[in-house]
Amino acid sequence: MKGKKSTYDALIVGSGPNGLAAGIRLTLEGYSVKIFEASNTVGGGMRTKELINPGYLHDICSAIHPMAASAPFLKQLPLEEYGLKWIHPKIPAAHPLDDEPPVALFNDLYKTALHLENDSKLYQKIVEPITQNWDGLSRDFLGPLRFPKNPIQMGLFGLNALQPASLFQKRFQTERAKALFAGMAAHSILPLDAIATTAIALVFFGTAHTGGWPLAEGGSQSIANSMASYFKSLGGEIETGFPVRSLDQLPSSKAILFDLTPSQVSDIAGDRFPPSYKQKLTKFKRGSGVFKVDYILKEPVPWKDEECRKAGTVHLGGTFDEIAASEKEMDEGGHPENPYVLVTQQSLFDKTRTPNEKETLWAYCHVPNGSTVDMTEAIENQIERFAPGFRDVIEEKITMNTQDFQEYNANYIGGDINGGRQDITQLFTRPVNLINPYATPAEGIYICSASTPPGGGVHGMCGYHAANLVLKEEFDRQPSQWKFKI
Repeated sequence: MKGKKSTYDALIVGSGPNGLAAGIRLTLEGYSVKIFEASNTVGGGMRTKELINPGYLHDICSAIHPMAASAPFLKQLPLEEYGLKWIHPKIPAAHPLDDEPPVALFNDLYKTALHLENDSKLYQKIVEPITQNWDGLSRDFLGPLRFPKNPIQMGLFGLNALQPASLFQKRFQTERAKALFAGMAAHSILPLDAIATTAIALVFFGTAHTGGWPLAEGGSQSIANSMASYFKSLGGEIETGFPVRSLDQLPSSKAILFDLTPSQVSDIAGDRFPPSYKQKLTKFKRGSGVFKVDYILKEPVPWKDEECRKAGTVHLGGTFDEIAASEKEMDEGGHPENPYVLVTQQSLFDKTRTPNEKETLWAYCHVPNGSTVDMTEAIENQIERFAPGFRDVIEEKITMNTQDFQEYNANYIGGDINGGRQDITQLFTRPVNLINPYATPAEGIYICSASTPPGGGVHGMCGYHAANLVLKEEFDRQPSQWKFKI
């Protein structure tokens, strides 16, 4: 720290999307902010690395970014001026089926609706109000529980969103529509009979028809780098390779925001908390984990269906009932023989990912928290099911189990990439408080990670809301929520 400023208005521990968003929000108001990052690069879940061979870029965790392109805060930032370039696949997502053509999610709402045939009018009826009111709705549901600014629209959205996906899917007539819906709802990493699993499906439908499902040219690291560059252009400072284990390591400041999980915050700052609060932090429920395979392929995946060849994301798992059964088995501690698998095909659309004509592929499935079971064969069986000959195009691969994910990022405890289980009991009370979830009992200490509302994903809204609370409580500011000095 020699030769550097020793006093800041705010410090942030962790440089994931929420730590960077919080830093940007505070610097936009003119405050001095420094971010500390344990790793040698910023980004958290937005990192890209050469995992197998030089020149082949693989996204470690997040790969496709519907929320980054549609979330109210990030989409207002001039990140394109700082190196970010979005690439939009022709088809955001495809969902192949065994005995009929695949079902697809298109950028155009009406094209998607027509694609669903007998469920066309129903899809339009459900999703059109979400897209028409996206700006207002997203500001309401991407944050803490409060009286909505758009009460009528939010009320109508909530009537559907709070339903278990297993109940809501009965509204559809066709297996095709039900399958597409299942693939979206399963992003919740919860059994599909859980309350509010419909919400994530509706949100992902909405993002496809508003900001799309883009990937970042050069990898997800480009998002992190652009946010970091913008933050520094505003006067912010970042120090990487600096793991924080004690508050004594940090310079003085009025506020400290932690882009970390509750257990990590407790380890670092627990001596400032009353025993009752520390006890509540220990009860925070972790989410399920993931098992991931990164591939180098000799040629593109030989999908049976053309829509899959044009899709940035492919959801594998078959019918609604198949996906629901696999996610339920996983949630109960099992390892399904036919898991729900998410596949992304970045190099098909971004040729900066490889040094030649070969391809990279990213695939993962959900597993119990802390699992060390190798799911490679199960994942490849699902891909082969819809792309016969897939194994013949594999050149090299590398796997990551839940322990590997935790080693890569200490926030991913037991492979939990979502910042904690995101069921109805922790949807708004993450990690402890319902009314003021970003605050802690310790003066000047806040939590801004995905363990606060609205939870996991590259959207920056946890950091944004935490920073707004800091502005109010520590600096007595009442900033306008949606007008920034950019």
